[in-house]
Amino acid sequence: MINSNSEEAFFWGQNGHRVTGEIAEQFLTKRAKRKIDKILQGEGLAFVSTYADEIKSDRKYRKYSSWHYVNMDSNENYEASEKNPKGDLVTAINTCVKVLKNHESSEEDIVFHLKMLVHLLGDLHQPMHIGRREDKGGNKIQVQWFGQGTNLHSVWDTKIIENFNMSYIELANNSKRLSKKQIGSIKIGSVVDWVDEVHQITNKVYNSVKVGENLRYRYSYDYLETVRNQLQKGGIRLAKVLNDIYK
Repeated sequence: MINSNSEEAFFWGQNGHRVTGEIAEQFLTKRAKRKIDKILQGEGLAFVSTYADEIKSDRKYRKYSSWHYVNMDSNENYEASEKNPKGDLVTAINTCVKVLKNHESSEEDIVFHLKMLVHLLGDLHQPMHIGRREDKGGNKIQVQWFGQGTNLHSVWDTKIIENFNMSYIELANNSKRLSKKQIGSIKIGSVVDWVDEVHQITNKVYNSVKVGENLRYRYSYDYLETVRNQLQKGGIRLAKVLNDIYK
């Protein structure tokens, strides 16, 4: 069984984050795209989307660990939940937006917080990042994936996506075709609204398994579409946030 306390368990897998970044590129305005390209010196959103996880191996970035998730009980919404004094996914996103909108921010701060923002909008849409405190967002719920020990968080971070065996480009290019009305509907709301929306999915995920259950093709079949929808929503909403910053 994998270590449920591993810091490496707190994120969409690389493919998931890159899908969200790639989809976001498709919805950026020309102005936002130009400004972001200049800040990132040509690196795309998919490329920088995993930065916030890569820096976890450096101790000087440990203070950002709590930025990747929100802990909430099943019957709570964000406003009613007990807040982490070290910050959480909502406060982190708001901090990034504030830094990026501040014309006095240093170039170094702008690059760092833009990369973090790209990642965090992805994390927001992974249901187990809006999970319960006592089980660390499903990290302590041990299950099997095709007979191999893992946990519920890891299943939703990586296992379902990996099982589909497509590259992030293929997954992004094969996202659902949405109408302008559907896209507009996805963009509606605040970061807190989106957290509360995802939390409803989180509750369903918690109810989808029993401890020790061997998850196989049926589970992947039942929930792959939910994963794909969340990746697409994350990309569309990331683009919305970036377009609002770089008007």
